[in-house]
Amino acid sequence: MDLDVAHVRAFVRAAEERHFGRAAGTLAISQQALSKRVARLESLLGVTLFQRGGNGVHLTEAGQRFLPPARRTLAAADAAVAAAVGTRRPLRVDVWGHLYAPMRTLAQIAERAGDLALGHGRDLPSVTNALLHGDIDAAFGRVHPPLHTGLTHRLVRLEPVDAVLSADHPLAAEPALRPGQLRGSLLWAPGNLDRLDFLHQFADRFDIRDRAASVNLGLAHFLEEVARDPQRFSLIPADVPLPEIPGLRTVPLVDPTPLYAWSLLWRTGDEHPGLDGLTAACATEAGRSRWLEYDPAHDWLPEPPS
Repeated sequence: MDLDVAHVRAFVRAAEERHFGRAAGTLAISQQALSKRVARLESLLGVTLFQRGGNGVHLTEAGQRFLPPARRTLAAADAAVAAAVGTRRPLRVDVWGHLYAPMRTLAQIAERAGDLALGHGRDLPSVTNALLHGDIDAAFGRVHPPLHTGLTHRLVRLEPVDAVLSADHPLAAEPALRPGQLRGSLLWAPGNLDRLDFLHQFADRFDIRDRAASVNLGLAHFLEEVARDPQRFSLIPADVPLPEIPGLRTVPLVDPTPLYAWSLLWRTGDEHPGLDGLTAACATEAGRSRWLEYDPAHDWLPEPPS
């Protein structure tokens, strides 16, 4: 049985979008053309791949079984084309969580990671879509559930987190703080706390009941807001280069030290050869710089490393 790659690509995109119209748009074809390709594939296989109805489509059991090898088929086809024409494009890598400067970590391994084409930053939902659609090959940031089943991630770095607060805050003169000492202070978040998984879980774990959100206009603006109010505090990974903000104090957190988990994320089954170089470079730097040290007796993570 010979499969038409265009039919397989139409199926995979429809399975990812759960909607024929949106899937057709990403492939720059009409919805009718996409429906015909899926129908021809179903006819060839002799099974129904989608249940149609309501505002979208859902995979049948046959469709769920077919999706993983279909993704691998597309990856192999794309790799074959690249090999035939003698080109090897750079590994396209983007980041999310730009307030915490994820690109500084990638910069430390970029020279050993091979040929990279770096993006300008997205949020996690946008990164997920870009990976599933093949617009990028990998991304770097903090992974938190729920993660799409078509993606794979690998822990790269566990970074200690500091408290940032106003110099007029009652605890500003302390050489270090335990997270519980911040109970009674106002956690100032750079955006809706429900979308900021790490801050949300920190507040729940250490009973920080007073919480408020700002508008994310960049790191400098956010820190200026923290510095203006003697009751506010927030959290910043310890190695983030901070702008000079008058009246801002940075204090390490201990007993336990919160750790911010940075991970690489890529589409399951992606066979771009640059992925091996990138993951190897991350592992080398992690060993050299002790990026993955974790002691549950002294450190806190929202979830244990995997």
